[in-house]
Amino acid sequence: MAKPFAPLPRRTRGFEAASKLLESRIRKAGEARGFAISRLLTHWTEIAGPDIAAQCRPVKVGYGKGGLGGTLTLLTTGAAGPMLQMQLPALRERVNACYGYNAIARITLTQTAPTGFTEGQAQFDAPKPPAPRALSPRIQAQARDTAAPVQDEGLRAALERLACNVLSKADPNKGS
Repeated sequence: MAKPFAPLPRRTRGFEAASKLLESRIRKAGEARGFAISRLLTHWTEIAGPDIAAQCRPVKVGYGKGGLGGTLTLLTTGAAGPMLQMQLPALRERVNACYGYNAIARITLTQTAPTGFTEGQAQFDAPKPPAPRALSPRIQAQARDTAAPVQDEGLRAALERLACNVLSKADPNKGS
């Protein structure tokens, strides 16, 4: 039977970041899989790059008996395996830069089918954002008027989107 989570100790200094509250639990879970530092898991997209991170994810770090460099195991789909195999030397350098020393000597790929036993677990791409909802012309015109004085076109467009979101939440008709 699994042990229930112990409650977190109370803080007396006010609000703290959620990452600070969960840091010890994340570290414990990462160390169980061989990850000495959790940065490799939490910042995988930054370390590997968006192209590689969309095709694979780190699963485990194993260390040999001699302790001279570990083996990083990556999970990928079968079709992406050959392309990733060619990029492993550069990826190993990036991962070792994350550790700050030559911690990873080898990288192995574990290929999985996109469907099957691990259905739902082999998704590497970030979830797609929800489709924008249709807004009433009145809300769109009001947002456009609000952001009109701004000279920078990119900033004006961002402010129009923000105004549309705020106005649609305040509108009891929800944009219809």
